[in-house]
Amino acid sequence: MKQLLALSTGLAFGLTSMALANDDLSKIISDPNQWAIQTGDYSNQRYSTLDQINKDNVGDLQVAWTFSTGVLRGHEGSPLVIGSTMYVHTPFPNIVYALDLADEGRIIWKYEPKQDPDVIPVMCCDTVNRGVAYADGKIFLHQADTTVVALNAETGAVEWSVKNGDPAIGETNTATVLPVKDKVIVGISGGEFGVRGSVTAYNMADGSLAWRAYSMGPDSDILVDPEKTTHLGTPVGENSGTNTWEGDQWMIGGGTTWGWYSYDAEENLMYYGTGNPSTWNPAQRPGDNRWSMTIMARDVDTGVARWFYQMTPHDEWDYDGINEMILTEQEIDGTQRKLLTHFDRNGLAYTMDRVSGELLVAEKYDPAVNWTTGVDMDPNSDTFGRPAVVAQYSTEQNGEDVNSTGICPAALGTKDQQPAAYSPDTQLFYVPTNHVCMDYEPFRVSYTAGQPYVGATLAMFPAPESHGGMGNFIAWDNVKGEIAWSIPEKFSVWSGALATAGDIVFYGTLEGHLKAINATTGEELYRFKTPSGIIGNVMTYTVDGKQYVGILSGIGGWAGIGLAAGLTNPNDGLGAVGGYAALSDYTALGGQLTVFALPN
Repeated sequence: MKQLLALSTGLAFGLTSMALANDDLSKIISDPNQWAIQTGDYSNQRYSTLDQINKDNVGDLQVAWTFSTGVLRGHEGSPLVIGSTMYVHTPFPNIVYALDLADEGRIIWKYEPKQDPDVIPVMCCDTVNRGVAYADGKIFLHQADTTVVALNAETGAVEWSVKNGDPAIGETNTATVLPVKDKVIVGISGGEFGVRGSVTAYNMADGSLAWRAYSMGPDSDILVDPEKTTHLGTPVGENSGTNTWEGDQWMIGGGTTWGWYSYDAEENLMYYGTGNPSTWNPAQRPGDNRWSMTIMARDVDTGVARWFYQMTPHDEWDYDGINEMILTEQEIDGTQRKLLTHFDRNGLAYTMDRVSGELLVAEKYDPAVNWTTGVDMDPNSDTFGRPAVVAQYSTEQNGEDVNSTGICPAALGTKDQQPAAYSPDTQLFYVPTNHVCMDYEPFRVSYTAGQPYVGATLAMFPAPESHGGMGNFIAWDNVKGEIAWSIPEKFSVWSGALATAGDIVFYGTLEGHLKAINATTGEELYRFKTPSGIIGNVMTYTVDGKQYVGILSGIGGWAGIGLAAGLTNPNDGLGAVGGYAALSDYTALGGQLTVFALPN
């Protein structure tokens, strides 16, 4: 009886603490005056109900204040604002600053981890980090060297830390974390080093391991129920994570998880995508290579998968599936449904039922996409849900040591990790895109732990027979599967968008402009050139009733790797250096937060 009583008391305490942690963060997220999570909310909508700055007055915006991060290289992600404190992060070495917004941005504390610089050459595409998270009075940082650290939000003191991977075998981190209920959920980078991707949940209170789900491997590793976990409505069956791989190649299979995570509290499901299979040479890994390139829906408490959908079976182009899943409630064919919308690197935009995993829409969101004619949408077809590959652009069919030319999009995709926004007012998605194509030559490569495991040479260039630029900023209708309007850009749009109730959408450009756009018409209403190229994500908050808009500038990331790392060989940076060589004519290195407001 005493044991049962102790067990029930402990269970009650655990459930209570879980509820408190979840309720506290959820309340802060729902307050538009704060910016409590990198994605704006658990749905990844990046929408703010603030409307003090609106389409009628946004042209009057001025710089209110600035803050230098003291670090160069690419600045992705955004600050957080909790109450009157702003938390700012940097690329490697992943410094975190706490700034007092009530006292002219006074630095309250600074955390600077001591990381081995040997981690830098193991990071694929710049030393970026997509930001810190907040929950339960703690700031959570996932460092480049895979150390997950919980900092006291008031003092910056380390409350706990845990190592999530091993840079010696190519495991690193560039992503933020998902704080949800009593857990902190993290991913891993390193697909270009033969890492086997995973998602891991740590207990928020002390950093102890709750569960880990690999992208491929035995059922017990990938946390599936062979009879209940489904793929397009059909049970995945036993050994689904190994039986489309040759031998034990799944052990170095890629499928890393360095993107964004979303969460549906009603369903208790989290959603994310997995990356490319290793290596980039498709001839070395026959089969569908499940579950790389896959949208995954998992139970937050257990990690067990509800459903999967593999978008690009047997990837031949490095079209990682890690981009964000945006959750909405919209009407389709007269029925209100819980939807998930995903803009994949492969150039296709997917709309799905996020409860069942039913595929509803799959359409190209850049007309230049040519590697596929489209997805088979007939549920009765043997190839339902699969894209039809155009032989001319198939690096598998053309073979090793053959340069397949004119493939659209390039490996960095029609969109990479730069997150889109959604406005419930217009029911449109605002998507920063890459309008870039490539030549791709695969070659045979051997695996050595901790060494690059790529096996392809790439060259990138603007999409031909178009506007001459390398990007577009588009408005997308996810129900119709079509572009509502499009703004051409000189370079890829590598900044995360923000939509607001003021009928505005904000985004940044690689040259360094912050732009404000009419959310309905696409008309440009404002622009300001910040000190360096923008690959950060726009956010907004209030202090003393006044609305502010903030953006990190600092050129870098995959598109800006040539500038960030001083590379000049056109094929370096996995082909990006040559494609974006002209960037140096428009911007230079820097690391700065710029905050805007209307004049008093």
